[in-house]
Amino acid sequence: MPFKLENGDFLPEIELAYTTYGHLNEKKDNVIWACHAFTGNANPADWWSGLIGEKRLYNPHEHFIICANILGSHYGSTNPLSINPDKSEPYYHDFPFLTNRDVVNSFELLRVELGIEKINTLLGGSLGGQHALEWSIMRPDLFQKLILFSTNAYHSPWGIAFNESQRMAIEADPSWRESHAKAGIEGMKIARSIALLSYRNYQTYNRTQSRDEGQIDFFRANTYQNYQGEKLQRRFNAFSYWTLSKMFDSHDVGRGRMGTKEALSMVKADTLVIGITSDLLFPPEEQKYIAEHVSGATFVEIDSTYGHDGFLIEFEAMRNAIKEWEKG
Repeated sequence: MPFKLENGDFLPEIELAYTTYGHLNEKKDNVIWACHAFTGNANPADWWSGLIGEKRLYNPHEHFIICANILGSHYGSTNPLSINPDKSEPYYHDFPFLTNRDVVNSFELLRVELGIEKINTLLGGSLGGQHALEWSIMRPDLFQKLILFSTNAYHSPWGIAFNESQRMAIEADPSWRESHAKAGIEGMKIARSIALLSYRNYQTYNRTQSRDEGQIDFFRANTYQNYQGEKLQRRFNAFSYWTLSKMFDSHDVGRGRMGTKEALSMVKADTLVIGITSDLLFPPEEQKYIAEHVSGATFVEIDSTYGHDGFLIEFEAMRNAIKEWEKG
């Protein structure tokens, strides 16, 4: 069945890869739905191992945990390397523009298919937080609790500028003009290096990539930037990177809803918003803004030097914040 997109375009059909842990209880009130970040996948026990998994805050013995790989991503859901059934070949550059609302509409299809009528807790960080926030506005009666990490109500010009710089790096790769799975892959390596600067910060690099006294070349920071780019090259593709970066840019919960404040007022879930003090890409004022305009929301700021990546690292602090909030 064709899947209509927010911009009026269509995907002829879609597939969603997803992971579940645990089982739905008799009351059907133990669903935890996790939304993954930019280059994440549908296995939150891998990238949020401090929150989700055996003996964790959200564990399969108590909860039915779901995470879906988002449209456009590399890990199993319909993406630019998928076969376009209309042409019997991969989409490549013909893959359509996607927004967060398209992702949420695909989540809705999966939710209905799984027979889920109520979600106890919806949580997501960064791009996943944008999806979670959008979904909680689109379907306000569906969620009991909403937990957002390092995200925003609309993507900032600063964030868009970082994304555009990364796309410029991909465009500068001569192979990007071609139609094959590895097109733009060298450019994506540079894009990832640029992105990493926004995920961390000055203090993080001073601590983790410090230079030796008297050193004049071959610095740890050199090696680290190359390593991170090569690491992503081995597991992702430039077409998906491009698609999801544009998805980031389009984020604005106020679009068609009389502005962000009006949109945020539509959220009915009990809401916790968590920010990281040193986050340069999604600074804490963006999370404060959400908390100020969602009725009854709580904002917690975690002191960390890990920057935006703090929401993938500071598990103990996040766990404690959630437990305190749930105590009421």
